[in-house]
Parts: sequence; C-alpha cells; structure tokens
Amino acid sequence: MRPQFLTWDVKGTLLRVCHSVGELYSSEAKLHGIQLEAKALDRAFQAALQMQEKFLPNYGRGRGLSSHQWWIDVVKKTFCLCGVSDERVLSPLAMNLYRQFCSAGNWQVFGDVKDTLIHCRNLGISMAVISNFDCRLEQILANCNLRQYFKFVLTSEDVGAAKPDQRIFNAALSLAQVEPNQAVHIGDDVWMDYLAARAIGMESYLICRGQEEPSGAKGLVPKAHILHSLQQLCVLIK
Repeated sequence: MRPQFLTWDVKGTLLRVCHSVGELYSSEAKLHGIQLEAKALDRAFQAALQMQEKFLPNYGRGRGLSSHQWWIDVVKKTFCLCGVSDERVLSPLAMNLYRQFCSAGNWQVFGDVKDTLIHCRNLGISMAVISNFDCRLEQILANCNLRQYFKFVLTSEDVGAAKPDQRIFNAALSLAQVEPNQAVHIGDDVWMDYLAARAIGMESYLICRGQEEPSGAKGLVPKAHILHSLQQLCVLIK
C-alpha cells in the first residue's frame, strides 16, 4: 500500500494531554490564591463545556464568535460553577489557561509517532492533519516539533464543520488535490475517524494502543484495520 496522501487525527493519535483539565485549572487557581480540588474543576469544566457546545457549537463560528473568546467563556463558567465570580480574578486566570494549553509541557507525543512520520515522509507521501480543534493547533504541533511533517493543518474551526461531517474530509482532499481513493486517514475514534473517512471513499485505520479492541469497534472495524502501534502502519506502507 502506497497512498499519495495521508491524513491524521491529533488528540489520542499523535498527542495526548499530560494532565487533566482539573489539575491544570487547580494549579493556576493556586497562583491566584484560590484553593479548588481538581475533581470539582473537572466536573465543572465538563458541565460548562457541554453548555457551550450546545448553544454555540464549533467554537461559536456560526455566531461570529472567535474560538479565543469561546474558550475564555468556558474557563470563566467553569470557575463560576465552583463559586469564583470575581472578574478581576477570572479574566487573567482564563487568559493564562488559554495560553498554557499550547505549551509543549501540556502535551506528550506518543512514542511511535515521529519514526512513523519520518518513514512516510521519506517515502514521499504528502501528509496533513484533520482535527476537531481550534486555531491553536498549529502552535501546539509546532511546540511539539511535529508541524514540519504536514503540508497543512485543517481544523473544524477553519472549515466550519467538525468530524464526522464529510465537509472537513472533502476540504482536505481538495487542498491536497487528490481523489478519496488515493488517501488514507488515521485516527482513534470509530465514528469520527475510521467510518467517517470511509464514508467518502478514503481508506482508514483505527489506532488503539494497548487494547485488544476499542470501544464501539466490534462489528464495524475489521481486526486488520486496527493498529495497536503506528509501527504496524510502517509495515503496511512500504
């Protein structure tokens, strides 16, 4: 198998966060003299995020909101749910957390990633990122020394549509000027990555490190299409 174009999901595929949201928020709050448990902040964050996604999906792009303001509002709502309401504290706290999310220290590159990207690049395969993410993704990939491997980075904020919507995949294929049957997508989600890519005619594989079979894959993903390490992809792509 030698595709012309290879697309990648990011979170859970190339990178993972080093700390929970609650841990990050709790550490930042301490710098502002606020003591809050990480678990309580995790619960509050999930509630705030769900509300924001329900009323302002895809970072509020359709309502003229920037992803920056969208996330600042999520952070503020998280702390408000934990009893912090002083705007003089909330604004700098939210801004610091927004910026910190991009730092390399917040992310870990999976151990099998760089060798695989180098292998594919050496074979002359063009690569790009397709991710349900905001505009910070370019900087995150650069800070993690991965940006140079990709022709472009395409986010749901850029396109105005999130996986599994076909528009984000079609936008990537159009930018790369390739047909679906010339492209392969790699991701860790059965519906948003594996099945969504195949729905438009791309080949796809599901990365599932450390598990025999990922949740939801039974009956939908053949075992031959499940990668337990990206080293398996290097064997497939020669």
